[in-house]
Amino acid sequence: MITLCLTAFILSAGSSIYAQTYKTIADSAALNAEYLKVNNDITSLTASLEKAKSDQDKEAKRAANATADAQSTADKTSDKADNANGSSVKDAKRAKRQARRSVKDAKQARHAESNLDDANKKVEKLTSQLQKKQDRLKELDNMRVSLGMNANNH
Repeated sequence: MITLCLTAFILSAGSSIYAQTYKTIADSAALNAEYLKVNNDITSLTASLEKAKSDQDKEAKRAANATADAQSTADKTSDKADNANGSSVKDAKRAKRQARRSVKDAKQARHAESNLDDANKKVEKLTSQLQKKQDRLKELDNMRVSLGMNANNH
């Protein structure tokens, strides 16, 4: 029974980041302080999100280029290997060198894809955080209205 109550308490506390509600004029100073903090957080998150989206675009271009390079190198390697088959030792060494480049380019392509995945996750996380802050700001605006405060006064 105690475990059940504790679990319910933890889940309810975790579901709402902000449990504070302001119901009286005496709460107006705290309301204004939180309003200002949330507003500043939104500004900061918006800037971070814009930078993350810019980074995401750069990573997408890098990943596309790395994938194209890897494919091109793999095609060249295949051609070199075909030419080296039954040819001189020199051609075989060239084919081996090209194969190493192909492996290197494939690794770079995987790394670029991984970086793109990380950038996508960061954008999703920041978008989620920004949405939560915007929702909280709306809640605070509603509390200000219910307290008869001007929503534009900070």
